[in-house]
Amino acid sequence: MAITRIATAAGARRFLASAAEALGSIDGVAVVAGAYAGSGPLAETREGEWPAMMQANLETAHAVCRAAIPHLIARGGSVVTVASRLVEQGGAGAAAYVVSKAGVAALTRVLALEYRGRIRFNCIAPGTIDTPANREAMPGADRSGWTPPESIARVIAFLLSPESSPVTGAWLPADGR
Repeated sequence: MAITRIATAAGARRFLASAAEALGSIDGVAVVAGAYAGSGPLAETREGEWPAMMQANLETAHAVCRAAIPHLIARGGSVVTVASRLVEQGGAGAAAYVVSKAGVAALTRVLALEYRGRIRFNCIAPGTIDTPANREAMPGADRSGWTPPESIARVIAFLLSPESSPVTGAWLPADGR
């Protein structure tokens, strides 16, 4: 199944059902799908940027979390979502992106309260991740402060692991080296 299809409720349900069948069960879900767009001040943004960011970031997180709950509720488990440090720092010229990622953080906090004691929900907030796509999009940028994807993956793996069992509802910056 193509990863882009998880942005819909039906696609997320199919994807997680397929994963549960292949793995025997699901103990944790990392919601790392998303996209970035920032074409300028809000009044000057490209037509369609706002709904595209809401779909790619917030609706994907919503669809995956909602589809994961039935798989995790009986066994317990953990969900980690990915927001952005820009939610706290601001992101002039990228309102749709920042608001969509703020929605991901708020959704995570709400779910942590609703499912406390049954499923853990935590949100990480990376800064710029050192990926090929980001290097291509920002060729002249100073990458010295960018976070390697492997570092982000280790934080997610920890939050999904039993070692982090007392942690739920956390907002965890993940933008240091």
